[in-house]
Amino acid sequence: MLRVRQQIGCTDEVVNSCRGQGVTERNAVRVAVLDTGIGNHPDFEGRIDDFFDFLKNGKTAYDDSGHGTHVAGCVGGSGKASGGAYRGICPFCRLVVGKVLDQNGDGSIEDMCRGIEWVLQNKKRHGIRVLNISIGIGQISDEDRMNELLEAVEAAWDSGLVVVCAAGNMGPRPMTISPLGSSKKVITVGCHEGGYFPGKRSLCESYSGRGPTPYAVKKPDVVAPGTDIISCNAACRTAFRGYRNAYTKKSGTSMATPIVSGAAALLLQKYPHLTNEQVKRKINYSATDMHEPWTKQGWGMVNVGRLIKIAY
Repeated sequence: MLRVRQQIGCTDEVVNSCRGQGVTERNAVRVAVLDTGIGNHPDFEGRIDDFFDFLKNGKTAYDDSGHGTHVAGCVGGSGKASGGAYRGICPFCRLVVGKVLDQNGDGSIEDMCRGIEWVLQNKKRHGIRVLNISIGIGQISDEDRMNELLEAVEAAWDSGLVVVCAAGNMGPRPMTISPLGSSKKVITVGCHEGGYFPGKRSLCESYSGRGPTPYAVKKPDVVAPGTDIISCNAACRTAFRGYRNAYTKKSGTSMATPIVSGAAALLLQKYPHLTNEQVKRKINYSATDMHEPWTKQGWGMVNVGRLIKIAY
C-alpha cells in the first residue's frame, strides 16, 4: 500500500487535511464491505462497528479466506502492525462488514442481495456512506436473477450510498465487466499499474474487465493499482515482538476497488455534505489520464491528491 499511496497522491498531508480537527468514533465516515469477512487484525482494532455472516447467520467476525481482510485493509487499515507503512487509503474510517462469500470466494446471488439489504437496513443506524463490493462474477445466464442483482445494487446507490464495484478479472476482451459493475450508477473500478512494473508479465491491467456494458457505454469509471498489493493478512498472529504474518500480497480488481472506496471515504470525511453523485463526478473528473482506451481506463487513474485539493 505504500507504493499505491505514492502513485495516487495519497500523501500524509492530504490524509491529515481530511482528518481536520480530529476524527472521533462519532464523526468517522463508515464504509461497508461485502466480502469473505474480516479477521482479527491490529489494523482494525476498535473500528469494526458491525458484522454479519450470511452463510451461517452468525455475528462473530472472522474470515476463512483472507480476501475480505485484505480488501478492508486497502480501504482503511491503520497500519498499526507495520508502523504505518501498509496503512489503507482512509486509515481512520470505521467498518461495517458482511460475509457473503465462503472460504473459496464463492457465494450466491441470494446472499449477495441479502448483504446489500442488510447494509441498507443498517445505513442510518451506523451512518454508512460507502459500500465496497470487490466481487467479480461471470455473466449470469438467468436474466431475471441478473436483474435482481442489478436492482439491489442500484437500490443501494439510490439510497445515497457511494457504491464502488470491481470491474472483474475476465478481460481483456470487450464487454467483460462484471455484472455487479455494469450499472451506470455505480463507480466501477478496473486495474492499471501506471507503468510501475516495467517488463513484468501478468499485470492486473492485462486481465481487468473491459467495457462497454449492456447498461453503460462508458465503463469502467476509473482505474487503480491492483498488482501485488500488500495489505492485511487474516493469518496475522501476535508474536513475542510485534506480529507474525501481518501482511500479504494479492492481485486483482478486488484490490483496486477498495482504493477508490478509500478515496471516497477521505472525500466524505472532509466534505460530509456531498452526495454520492457529487462524489462520483469528483473522483472521475480528478483522475489522471493514462492515455489508454476508455474501455480499459475510463476517466483514468484515481488521483487522491487532486481529488481532495480541487473538491472546491
